[in-house]
Amino acid sequence: MQKRQQPGRRTVLGAAALGAGAAVFGGAGHASASQTSAVGRGAAGRGLPVPLVVGHRGAAGYRPEHTFGSYQLALDMGADIIEQDLVPTKDGHLVCRHENDITATTDVADHPEFAGRKTTKTVDGKDLTGWFTEDFTLAELKTLRATERIPDVRQRNTLYNGRWQIPTFDEVLRWAEREGEKRGRPVWLYIETKHPTYFRKLGLGLEERLAKALRAHGRHRKGAPNFLQSFEPSSIQRLGELGLRCPKVVLLDEPSVRPWDFVEAGDTRTTADLLKPEGLEWIVGFADGIGPWLPQVIAQDESGKLGEPTTLVRDAHAEGLAVHPYTMRNENSFLPLDFQVGKDPDAYGDVFGALKAYFATGIDGIFSDNPDTALLAAADFRKG
Repeated sequence: MQKRQQPGRRTVLGAAALGAGAAVFGGAGHASASQTSAVGRGAAGRGLPVPLVVGHRGAAGYRPEHTFGSYQLALDMGADIIEQDLVPTKDGHLVCRHENDITATTDVADHPEFAGRKTTKTVDGKDLTGWFTEDFTLAELKTLRATERIPDVRQRNTLYNGRWQIPTFDEVLRWAEREGEKRGRPVWLYIETKHPTYFRKLGLGLEERLAKALRAHGRHRKGAPNFLQSFEPSSIQRLGELGLRCPKVVLLDEPSVRPWDFVEAGDTRTTADLLKPEGLEWIVGFADGIGPWLPQVIAQDESGKLGEPTTLVRDAHAEGLAVHPYTMRNENSFLPLDFQVGKDPDAYGDVFGALKAYFATGIDGIFSDNPDTALLAAADFRKG
């Protein structure tokens, strides 16, 4: 089902976040950098360009992820928005970790006092063995230090192992306020609820805690400088029911995956169903955008080379949804085959070429572990 462009919804989102200069799209989802639409012009004062760049877990390509070192570097590099993933502690505090399993992102294994906390759990249908935030109080977590998650790929980042604690979301909000005052403009945050159904069943619901924190800092209103995101659509719906009016984004996993809240509710739809026009039409009832996996924007062939753009960007825009795909990284091992350079999987490839191809589809923004690189590519694209 094809619906004609509905500018109202994206104008609302633009007024909240996107800023002037959104590229229009044509043909099979392609955009011209020299063209602009009315979308987002009402938000010129918000200061966010299109395409915008999200510092993925901060500047995770250069510092251990979800640390103040990573967040500060992303901000200093000029990232338009900085991402936080939220999980709870045993005593109900929200902390910033990509996963509740902290085995690979902290030095917990080096703490003999916590050896007995190592356990096996089933999280969203997957068996995991390690240490988990919900088994620690905040005070206990604060005795740990962050480490590089993929040291074999990012050996230089290991230089910073042990330098920073796990940040609480409250600390991040206060940091954003301080940095915003210094810069004379708001610091934008992109906030994800991780495994919300799992935590709700443990009595550690994320949405209520997130809503309380945002209200305490005046970030709950329409136009507040943050996006809310989740792989579970019901979490986004719940955040809306709690009165949070800032932009909301449904994240989309690989096509065969069922969101875990769908599994728990007996909903047989998969991500592939949500990627269809009727799925996007359903999403627009409670969200302002989607965060697809990059191959859902441009398909890759069997060898791993980029093929033709899909219709996803065009279909999402027809419903008034912004499109912020994830995740661009500079290393060869994360790039499409035709943008890899040399044989070293950990060396940098032609990331500028890859970003140019993705921006040409008309996406409204992109997540990047290397925000400085993505910002340069976005500036080049806007010059067109």
